[in-house]
Amino acid sequence: MMLNPTATKRSATKDAPEDCRSCLVCSRENGCESCPDKLFLFLNREDMRQHGSCLHSCPAGHYGLRGQDMNRCMKCKASDCERCFNKDFCTKCKGGFQLFKGKCLTSCPEGTIPHLTDCIEGCQLSLWGEWSPCERNGLRCGFRWGRQSRSRESRRGPEGASPHCPTQHESRKCRMKKKCPEERRKNERRGERKRGRKQQRLLNNATATEPPGGT
Repeated sequence: MMLNPTATKRSATKDAPEDCRSCLVCSRENGCESCPDKLFLFLNREDMRQHGSCLHSCPAGHYGLRGQDMNRCMKCKASDCERCFNKDFCTKCKGGFQLFKGKCLTSCPEGTIPHLTDCIEGCQLSLWGEWSPCERNGLRCGFRWGRQSRSRESRRGPEGASPHCPTQHESRKCRMKKKCPEERRKNERRGERKRGRKQQRLLNNATATEPPGGT
């Protein structure tokens, strides 16, 4: 059943489904088929069926394409792209990827450095500094594993393209001393006291079992 624009507006408050209320033309089976000028038609495909919605902005993985007859939401070409300017140029990548010149990469190419979600050109990196002490929860002992980190500075090169060259950081898992020196000394003192009490009990037992008058 097709509803013309007048019928859609007339029935919006009563008979039209919720997802038809922003449409110019709506099908009860397939949702929106035409949208007002400022909205984008988004077709959500499930198996062999599709359902249309009229949106102010396109969802993740899509970009808005304006046309003379209708504005549509078009899908980004790359599956790892969350937002794109057009089919082939990504403007934001999904988690775990770095953006470089419209492409989503698993690691930044040579000559660039990662910063937040982008790969930056034109920065010169210094050597890595020393690893920090191995710590966990602010402690350097008492756990089996901790983490340590190091950093290196970066600055804009003579022909650098980036106005901001961030400091680079990296961390790694490290093995800690499971027992702290203070704890070891406490355990040693506790063991000495325990051995002393045991020796005293043995001495008391020997005295208690010794015959009166001795030999």
